[in-house]
Amino acid sequence: MTDFTEYFDEVIQAHVAIEKWLAEEQDPSGLDHLLTRFSPQFSMVSPLGRVLDFDALNELFTLAGGKKLGFRIELSELRGIALHDTGATVSYREQQTDATGLHSDRRSTVVFEQVDGKILWRHLQETFC
Repeated sequence: MTDFTEYFDEVIQAHVAIEKWLAEEQDPSGLDHLLTRFSPQFSMVSPLGRVLDFDALNELFTLAGGKKLGFRIELSELRGIALHDTGATVSYREQQTDATGLHSDRRSTVVFEQVDGKILWRHLQETFC
């Protein structure tokens, strides 16, 4: 099986939700919905080498929610690396821009797991370009 479509769709839809959460003031319950995309065992290595777990991700989103007006995310170069019995590994390029014109460019690799038919973000590694 070489079909990564559902995983690519999850990358895109998650970033749409993240962009909206960061760029627009929303009801706090929206954060709970956003966080359902991530495994309780989620881990992440940020572009600066900071290691985050699920609780740190929650705190990051809580503090930044609605505070990046004009924030935009552009995705490209989605590539399937491997399909697993319980998920997949995917890479993509992510360019972020805020209202001030500040721009960042990163390459990311995500490990997904499927739990009860739901795709969850299990691990994310980001590297600045």
